[in-house]
Amino acid sequence: MTSPERVLIVVDAQKAFADPAWGPRDNPDAEANIVRLIDVWRAAEQPIVLVRHDSIEPGSPLAPGAPGNAFHDGVDGRHELLVTKSVNSAFYGDPDLHAWLQSRGARHLTICGITTDHCCSTTARMAGNLGYDVDFVLDATHCHDRALPDGSVIAAEQVARAAAASLHGEFATVITTEQAVRSLGRPRS
Repeated sequence: MTSPERVLIVVDAQKAFADPAWGPRDNPDAEANIVRLIDVWRAAEQPIVLVRHDSIEPGSPLAPGAPGNAFHDGVDGRHELLVTKSVNSAFYGDPDLHAWLQSRGARHLTICGITTDHCCSTTARMAGNLGYDVDFVLDATHCHDRALPDGSVIAAEQVARAAAASLHGEFATVITTEQAVRSLGRPRS
């Protein structure tokens, strides 16, 4: 029997990513949408996994103990699992996310967080490859402008669109916060 649970995975919703030093970003509503999803999941008594990037890079604002390592306001609170990682995928963290999901019989994951094209995308790709049914909540993620090797820059909005196009239909279903909220009350087939 498949678990009726819908596990919300909140990836790296940490204060360091609000620093302007990261450069221009898209989606100023990302953090509010992340908190909305968390609130809805808590109200529905569905499981929440918080993922925190604990950087091992010297001087990183995401290092344990640095102010930027903390979660954004509204993120911390009741959750079923905290995964810490120092790489892009939540599936390479501690404790083992895949083992935890398997122990619950969880099959449906809803992914949001920071950043769209790095840790959120990598986590969604691995989840899809591991056989999970993945919803990727694009408007509950954000990313930054990215520079190409030749020095040209791709705007964050385009980076997010490209990430969504690469994920949708192959690794995940790309949805909005509103769609995620509406679907929470519907059974999965």
